[in-house]
Amino acid sequence: MNLHAPTPESIERAADLLRRGELVAFPTETVYGLGADATNRDAVARIFAAKGRPADHPVIVHLAAADALPQWARAVPDAARRLAAAFWPGPLTLILPRGPAVEGIVTGGQDSVGLRVPAHPVAQALLAAFARRGGAGIAAPSANRFGRISPTTAAHVATDLGDAVAMILDGGACALGIESTIVAFDDDGPMLLRPGSLGIDALTRVLGRAPRSADASAPRASGTLTAHYAPHTRTQLIAAASLLSEVRQRLERDEDPAVLARGVARPGDFAGTWIGAPSDPPGYAHELYANLRRLDAARADEILIEALPNDDAWLALRDRLARAAAGSDDDRD
Repeated sequence: MNLHAPTPESIERAADLLRRGELVAFPTETVYGLGADATNRDAVARIFAAKGRPADHPVIVHLAAADALPQWARAVPDAARRLAAAFWPGPLTLILPRGPAVEGIVTGGQDSVGLRVPAHPVAQALLAAFARRGGAGIAAPSANRFGRISPTTAAHVATDLGDAVAMILDGGACALGIESTIVAFDDDGPMLLRPGSLGIDALTRVLGRAPRSADASAPRASGTLTAHYAPHTRTQLIAAASLLSEVRQRLERDEDPAVLARGVARPGDFAGTWIGAPSDPPGYAHELYANLRRLDAARADEILIEALPNDDAWLALRDRLARAAAGSDDDRD
């Protein structure tokens, strides 16, 4: 596997590869990104080819600092500036009107561009090294096959993309484990396109009001399709009160379910794959994608996931699991 510890030498080499139009995978605090020079159309096209990503699905550009915004956005609303000041570096993506020099392949042909300043020290070091070589921004969607489970370790990237990536910087497991919160802006104010670990309460404290939910006017953005983050194994969400009975029904049919539970304890006679997830949202998020990959690798007949509480603290995780279940299709080799 093409994994490299994030030493100063390997980070400098990674920046050189990016400037030459190669792909480099690197850790952020959310998930691993598949990076390319965002100003190099051919390099960004390699991202789409490696992931099998539809051409109309935009990618997020990672910046070294917020002062790079004018190079990428032709207008920055005051509300967006306040959010950037409060949460960058961090797990927040802002969707802003694209500047004239932004490549259409980056934006999926839209008039908006997604921008983020990541907090992970390896990502920051890579962006700084890239900037020293004249680089402006790194386009970096998640480093996995399109629509499948996001990677939170370097080994996940190597398994999914292999030789399509010139270099993988191994920064360990991602701290947060789910993708950034995405906020767009229009004449009616801020709009939440994708929930993330940065919750609505935090956004509201800075904005003075909660962002409205995405509507028909929302631009396309990363990770907002109905089916996404998905295992290959057919997946269902089951209410906690029904989980054990649903498991029993499948066992009585001689089926082999794999289970991700949070509050329900594993029965003593259950011999299959049963993962007990952390009971708190940050812990659950940190382990979510690794758990989904483990369940998928079990090659069970079906994955059953205990549904999560219906409150704002679990909003982003409910979002990811709903899309994962919708995208699962049991298309294993």
